Amino acid sequence: MTEPLLGRSVNRLEDERFVRGRGRYVADLMAPEALHGVVVRSPHAHARIVAIDADAARQMPGVAAVLTGQDLAADDLGPLPCAVTTVPMTTPLVVPPCYALARDTVRYVGEPVAFVVAETEGAARDAAEAVVVDYAPLPPVVAIADAVQPNTPAVWPEARGNIGFRFNRGEIGPVEAAIRDAAHVVECELVNNRVVAAPMETRGALGEFDAASSRLHLTASAAGAHAIRDLLADGVFRIGRDKLRVSIPDVGGGFGMKNVLYPEWVLVLWAARRLGRQVAWIGDRSEDFTGSVHGRDSLIRARLALDGDGRFLALETKVLANLGAYVSTVAPVVPTMAMASAMGGVYAIPLIAFQSSGVFTHTTPVDAYRGAGKPEANYLIERCIDIAAAQLGLDPLKLRRKNIFRRFPYASAMGLTVEQGRFAHAIDHAAKAAAGFEARRRASRKQGRLRGLGYACFLETARGTPNEVAEVRVGDDGRIDLMVGTHSNGQGHETTYAQIAADAFGLPAERFRFRQGDTDDLDSGGGHGGARSMHQGGTALLMAAEGVIENARRLAARLLQASVEAVRYEAGMLRVAATGQEISLEEVARASRQTPGDDVAPGLAHRATHLCDRYTFPNGCHVAEVEIDPETGKVRLDRYVIFDDYGRLLDPRQTLGQVHGGVVQGIGQALFEHALFDPETGQNLSGSLMDYALPRADDIPFFEGDLTDDFPSRANRLGVKGSGQAGAIAAPATIMNAVVNALAPLGVKRLDMPATSARIWQAIRAAGSQTSD
Repeated sequence: MTEPLLGRSVNRLEDERFVRGRGRYVADLMAPEALHGVVVRSPHAHARIVAIDADAARQMPGVAAVLTGQDLAADDLGPLPCAVTTVPMTTPLVVPPCYALARDTVRYVGEPVAFVVAETEGAARDAAEAVVVDYAPLPPVVAIADAVQPNTPAVWPEARGNIGFRFNRGEIGPVEAAIRDAAHVVECELVNNRVVAAPMETRGALGEFDAASSRLHLTASAAGAHAIRDLLADGVFRIGRDKLRVSIPDVGGGFGMKNVLYPEWVLVLWAARRLGRQVAWIGDRSEDFTGSVHGRDSLIRARLALDGDGRFLALETKVLANLGAYVSTVAPVVPTMAMASAMGGVYAIPLIAFQSSGVFTHTTPVDAYRGAGKPEANYLIERCIDIAAAQLGLDPLKLRRKNIFRRFPYASAMGLTVEQGRFAHAIDHAAKAAAGFEARRRASRKQGRLRGLGYACFLETARGTPNEVAEVRVGDDGRIDLMVGTHSNGQGHETTYAQIAADAFGLPAERFRFRQGDTDDLDSGGGHGGARSMHQGGTALLMAAEGVIENARRLAARLLQASVEAVRYEAGMLRVAATGQEISLEEVARASRQTPGDDVAPGLAHRATHLCDRYTFPNGCHVAEVEIDPETGKVRLDRYVIFDDYGRLLDPRQTLGQVHGGVVQGIGQALFEHALFDPETGQNLSGSLMDYALPRADDIPFFEGDLTDDFPSRANRLGVKGSGQAGAIAAPATIMNAVVNALAPLGVKRLDMPATSARIWQAIRAAGSQTSD
């Protein structure tokens, strides 16, 4: 019996091939004879396509095809469908047609207009330059606030007032009454800035077509093979799902951006079917900034009502969420169901009314980004609490402690039941971490610096797509294949799933072979997203492993001429204690392939479906200290402390790595990142890493704090709570509370993300001018 692996920090199994350059990404799988595709993209945010002249491009050396929206229409390909049209909206969801190539009008800079396919990438790029598109520019609508103003040009005529949907949750009448009668009411106006995912690996795809079977095969840098297959087969190509295989190799980061359906996935498959050869498209960094979905981007107005003792009575929230030019794959869920589920955080707020409106603009579409609605909800409540504390002269940490809910299970005003938590425990740790702050503030002041302290709690509602499928079988070589319907973008699934299986089988982790992201291996799967993989997929894998062991016991009983009840499994061996007979798992698996029975599949294979729509509730409290130079506005994040609960820690080091990664992305949103568009032209002003700031190593302090595993979740057999998104949920509010706390002595009361040097400098100067007036 091997030593249990769950609960231990082990070296990741996949890392050796990654650090040795042996990872297999989309670009590594390109056939030598593959054709290369290049997308011709719109330089206009809004324009009518008068004509496309591709004759010269088609005659250039090595060019195999130049495809346009007219060709797409002639082949009767459907638009890219939205995957979540059943969200219970207050007004009907407007989903305008989004074709892989624009037909009559372009609606954002970077929208695909033509697809050039050639023998080499260089030839394709040269031909793309020769495609002449005659545009008639039209006025763009760029900012959310402008889009909803009267007489603003329509992005889509079917979306009145540029509103794609309205979503309400909670009764507004009781909330308004509570606000009217409250001792204190705090009003907040907040901006959740637009960000770019910017994964290390840009998007890419290979399209293939087998004429003999009439079967398409998409290989893509993506995150949900089955959802992409279903959307492409059902909505775009209108073929049976068995006629489309989607496989996803190693993926170098995604953060939600690679979960969605893209025009390029359609283009490579379509071109491969027309030309009978593999077609490859590998996006460059600029295309990732303009052609991949963005994240966040919302305007929020909120009112928080408190009684005379500082207890929360009601919260009213109104959100304008930018959809961009189209309704992307899961975009409607983010500012509605996802955001609503986390509204109010860890606080006992009896009444909440939440209204969200999706707004069309002539900008890159917006979809899920790490946390997907939960960071926006948490930012709202945690900033409101600090604003309330400042206005009412209360201690922000004491105000939080007073209002957390303590009795479990707790039914939130948004309709979720939180199973358990000990939020005061995390707050107490945060208070200890802040000890000595005033002395550090005085030391900073002596050096001419401003020091600020910020806290934020968080409560994530982690689930993602309900249910998951896994299959386990013993291979011909004796290794055990693990197949799960989730997908790793770098989270370490290959290791953690092996840890789960190793403990279930009592065998070393090296005996297991992990396979993912191929619709030919599993016919269904939920991909990754919503911090669901271990919660949903881990439990499915455990069930499948147990099924293999049970299959082995049944077949071993026949082979050893014993009853099934008499056969015991332990560490790869099946034994009958009464007779001393035994047989190895490999031998039983070999027998299953030689003489398969109706009740035991070859390789002892067992497929399990974990049916689960329950949430897990990761939670915690973070602390940040910043130091600001008032002369330049430069902010330095000096300390960051984490006290979090993720249930049972399957691998503490991997969990901590996920949390740290999320925190860094939250730091990026709070201090550096902002996807900007020119208000007049709609041009992307931050379309490359030259113009879009990401946090670097020297921007990040050493993280302090700890994770607790004292409160395993009851929502799954492993006791886990999702950890992949939590850091990005907690960090923005924690850091902005610290920044505003540092600036408060100068009279600065409001500052929106990102807290860049320029913004801080301007806020200081503006506050100074108001004081002098």
